[in-house]
Amino acid sequence: MGENTNPRPLRKPGTNQFPAPASNFCPSVFGERAQRTCYQGCNFSYFCAANQQPFQPATLQPLQPETFQTVSVKVRNLTKIYDTQRAVDDISFEARKGEVLGFLGPNGAGKTTTMKIITGYLPQSAGAVEVCGFDVTAQPMEARACVGYLPEHNPLYKDMYVREYLEFTAGIHRVPNPRQRVDEMVERTGLTSHRQKHIGELSKGYRQRVGLAQAMLHDPQVLILDEPTSGLDPNQIVEIRRLIKELGREKTVILSTHILGEVEAVCDRAIIINKGKIAADAPIAELKRQFTGQSIVTVEFGERVDKKLLESLPQVQQVKSLGANRWQLAAAADQDLRPTISAFATKQSLTLLELHKEVLSVEEVFQQLTR
Repeated sequence: MGENTNPRPLRKPGTNQFPAPASNFCPSVFGERAQRTCYQGCNFSYFCAANQQPFQPATLQPLQPETFQTVSVKVRNLTKIYDTQRAVDDISFEARKGEVLGFLGPNGAGKTTTMKIITGYLPQSAGAVEVCGFDVTAQPMEARACVGYLPEHNPLYKDMYVREYLEFTAGIHRVPNPRQRVDEMVERTGLTSHRQKHIGELSKGYRQRVGLAQAMLHDPQVLILDEPTSGLDPNQIVEIRRLIKELGREKTVILSTHILGEVEAVCDRAIIINKGKIAADAPIAELKRQFTGQSIVTVEFGERVDKKLLESLPQVQQVKSLGANRWQLAAAADQDLRPTISAFATKQSLTLLELHKEVLSVEEVFQQLTR
């Protein structure tokens, strides 16, 4: 084999440690110009990809603590242009370990294009993307090794059996103990009773499960899921959401969906993208607060109350009758009327049947930002 050969990177056997780029050579096979990929914190012999013979790596180039422990995906000034159309227009964001990030936007907003660039499937026109410290352009193989990807249109080999396909995928990723790992993924994604079926015989929901299983097979640190619950029935959706939340405790999950209730149910943070630009980026609760123009409280009394009395309360800007003895009161966004109303009910000897603060849903915020 010539000295320009560039062997594929190997993970530390039996682990999922991140690869770290370094000038490590296997002189007996590749010569001094052959670049190697080695791993942070390994106390064992490295193996040459060509002949599986051990060799001792050169000095490692250490990973930065921020990259290794917290920030998994960095997007900086990312732009993608198709002819004259800017599908993605100078966006920047980060996704951290232990976070489920919801990626929202109307059709054509640039969500899928951004995901394809992060996975290395599509080149950007400008800007930079790092995955686990690896530049997706300069170090594509290392970056891809850290990513599990479920695309919107799930590409599967329909003439293969479920288990056969997953074992095939495990072989591509060089997963240690592939049979054991496939068994784990089959169980976690609810495919146990379907593992010996042809993929082409499965419903859309079960094909989606197969796609999710293949995305998780090599235990990547970053999962990118484009419409992961598409085609699932309500019970399956609950199961997959539970799995995504569980994965989000230990990995970085970027989730694109048109089901806005799914973002509230699963995600810690949301990015709303519109016309190729980021319109909002905040934790879910903060996102709702940011775009609520007023603080609104709904209250129901056991007795009739004069509207003028409610309008005279401190900080109240507007009072609206909801029928019977139910009212909706509005104040400035930074005010909370509940203590005032509670004190009013006590003073007037009123029975308080209901009192809660209204919060915008993600759907309402989405509509505000993408009209």
